[in-house]
Order: sequence, then structure tokens, then C-alpha cells
Amino acid sequence: MTIPLILASKSKPRRDILFHAGICPTIRVSHVDEDAVLARAAEEQGISVDELSIDTKVMLLAETKALAVYEAYLAVAKTAREATGERVTGRPLDAVTADDPAAALADDARAETQTRDFSSVRIPRTEEPLQQALAGEGRGLTAAGVGPLILGCDSMFLLDGKAYGKPHTPQVARERLRRMSGATGELWTGHCLIDFATGHVAKGASKATLHFSEFSDAMIDRYIATGEPLEVAGSFTLDGFGGAFIEGIEGDPSGIIGLSLPLARQLTEQLGIEWTDLWNVTRDERFEVAAPNNGGKLPPKENVRQPGDGWVECACGRKHWGTNGAAGVLLARRDAQTGEVTHVVMQHRAAWSAEGGTWGIPGGAIADGENTIEGALRESFEEANITPEDIEVVGSYCEDHGPWGYTTVFAFEKPGHEVHPKANDDESMEIVWVPIDEVPDRRLLTAMRTDWPSFEKRLRALAAEYKGE
Repeated sequence: MTIPLILASKSKPRRDILFHAGICPTIRVSHVDEDAVLARAAEEQGISVDELSIDTKVMLLAETKALAVYEAYLAVAKTAREATGERVTGRPLDAVTADDPAAALADDARAETQTRDFSSVRIPRTEEPLQQALAGEGRGLTAAGVGPLILGCDSMFLLDGKAYGKPHTPQVARERLRRMSGATGELWTGHCLIDFATGHVAKGASKATLHFSEFSDAMIDRYIATGEPLEVAGSFTLDGFGGAFIEGIEGDPSGIIGLSLPLARQLTEQLGIEWTDLWNVTRDERFEVAAPNNGGKLPPKENVRQPGDGWVECACGRKHWGTNGAAGVLLARRDAQTGEVTHVVMQHRAAWSAEGGTWGIPGGAIADGENTIEGALRESFEEANITPEDIEVVGSYCEDHGPWGYTTVFAFEKPGHEVHPKANDDESMEIVWVPIDEVPDRRLLTAMRTDWPSFEKRLRALAAEYKGE
């Protein structure tokens, strides 16, 4: 059994530490205001922030980050659990041509499946209650007795009795590096691990002592010019340009990079879970990086692979993204008086993505351990700031290819609630509310262009059912 791990950090070094240790985590940024957290803690104790001990600081921030992501996943699970309506499933590879309902799928119609354009075929469809369909998936955040595990981390550097975080600017980095030259300091890393299934928490801190070489002004200037020391705790790294200037280490080296593997293992065991149950990658595993049909453009270097990411070979002759399938949210806004649909949230896709520059809905690969609704809700928040606590799921459509499927989740803003969409990551050029009548005027993703007439019809029918609520 593999138990999913969610890393409450966008730090690529932390992710890479886990990956090289056999664990590919799902990345969920906590968006915690660290300065505000520390200021509040100091105020409660009647002291200044500088008077908080370094172990208190890293532990407090690690726990706050983990709890923020835990609460975000609780909101996803609650919205999915309260989803209503029907799941309609279409199986285009079993389709017949629109002109001849009795005939087998013609060669020209099958060619259309290579772009997921099924406008020329009549797709067989089935329907069942959405919650019944989710139960049949046999997976989900609330279906497991253990996990996923949520890991929060924070690191700070202690030098001459003072704790330092990220310098952010060249001026601050230069000042710190001059003080570090030939000195000895301590790197502290706090960890908090939460088992989503049980709510149980384990936490702790690691410490490593570092001895630095003498730094010349030329070395400091050239090191700052690399950009590396600006966004790392203490203004240095062990696994980068700065590693050559660390003369010795006492303690855990991985903690210096930002995630102590021994401590993470110990916390996992405190929760009654074997560390090896988190392994989900092989030693020699390598990943593709380019998306198809995107002119060879690569995603930003900050993008890293996560559980569920990967290509699936399909009988339709194409590769599809998402080893567990993929899903997105089609969110609609209704007129407060009439209940009719007025707008939908649309995503202007990044140029590097497949069919870059087109318009569709926010979504992506379903992660390990998620059901289709949970995956859609998580992806739509991460990409488009669609907050799950402000919407209600009223149905879905699954385009089922057998080994792969894409689920479109239909949702409305809850009465009295508003969603404020925005591009939360680099997968979108923009995220906007689009008047429903203007959707066909956009340059739509191929699959969206094909499905939009039926999606619009269903949204309007669902809105009519909800009118007055």
C-alpha cells in the first residue's frame, strides 16, 4: 500500500530530497504569512519576535503551514462529499457516426478522436447518481483509513545568537555572508506531519552545525550574482553553489537543504506508519517534460512532476495527461433574481501548455488518493483560486476512454457566496468570468469547443432546477 504525501511547500529542493528518497509528493502551497504568524505568537507571550527562540519559530511556522493545507483539504473533501446531481458518462470510443447510428465507428470518425473532437459521432452515454459513482471509484480523501500525510516545514539559520530566514535582497545577503565568513552557525528545520484520515499530528525539529570557510569579497559578489542565496534560509545552500564553502557539518545534512529525512521518518513512525509505505517512485524513474501539440515548448523550470502526472497511451491513438485521469471545474454564476446562468469561469491557457493560448476550464491530473471531484476541486483552486467552500457541485460529465478519462465538474457559486478567480500559477495567462453567451466567441480548446453546446444546455437546465434556492 502506498500512502500519498502532500508537501506544504513550493520549495523544489525539499521536493527533490523526497523524490530522490523514493517519494514523489503532491505540492500544495500553504500561503502562510510567516511574519504575521510570528508577530502574533510574540504578542501572545508579551515579548518581541527576536526574543522567540529559533526552535519555537521553525516549529510554529511548520505547524501553521501544515494546518493551513490540512484545512484546505478538509474544505475540498467537504465540498466533494456534499456534491449532488448525476454523473453522465460518455464513451466516445464505442461511438457510432451521427449519420449512421447503426454502423460501427467509421475510420474518419475515429480519426477525430485523435484531437478529442467528437462532433461527428454520436457518443453512447450512461447516467447514475454522482455519489454512487464516487463510491464506485473506491478512492478519495475520506475513503482511506490512513493518509494522505501532510508535511509542513520551515528552516532558519542561527548565527551569533540571532535567527535568520531568507535575505531576499542582495544587500542583506552580502551583509550576512560577511558575518558568516569563517564562522560557525546552526541550521534549524521544523517539521509538522498530519495524518488527514485521523487528524493525528507529529512534530519536531532538527539541528545541524555548519563550519564555513573564509569568504572573499569577490566570492560573495559572484555568489550573490547567481541569485542562489537570496531565497534560502541563512543565505546559503549545501546542494548548490554555496556547498563548496561549507568546511564541515555536524548533524543531519538533509535538514540543511530544508527537509530532514531522518526526522520525517521518525514522525511518520510516530503516527504508526512505515516510511517505506510512502515510496511511490523507482530509483531510476525518469519523466517526460514536454506536452504534446505545444510546438515543443517546455513548462517553466519551477514545475515539477507530482503523483498522477504522466502520460497514458489510449486506444484513440493519442497520449492523455494524468495516470489517474484528469478533471476540471466548470463553475457558473447565476443571476440572484432569476437564477439563470450569467457567467462561467474560463482559463486562458499558458502558451507552453497543450493547445497553448486557447480557452478552457481550470483542471489537471488527478493525484493519487483523490477521487475525480476532489481532484477537480484541488486543481481548480491551485490554478484559478476557485475556493471549494464557496461552491456547490451539481453534477459531472466523464469522457471515458477506458484506461483514461476526463471529468468535467459542474458547479455553482453557493447563494450569498462569491468566487474571485485569478491565475494562481503559471499554467494560465488569465482566469476570468466570461458571459455565458460569449463563450463560443473565444478560441476554445478543441475538446471544450466540441463539448460546449451540450455543457451550456446542461448548465442552463441545472440552473432552472436550482432557481429560487
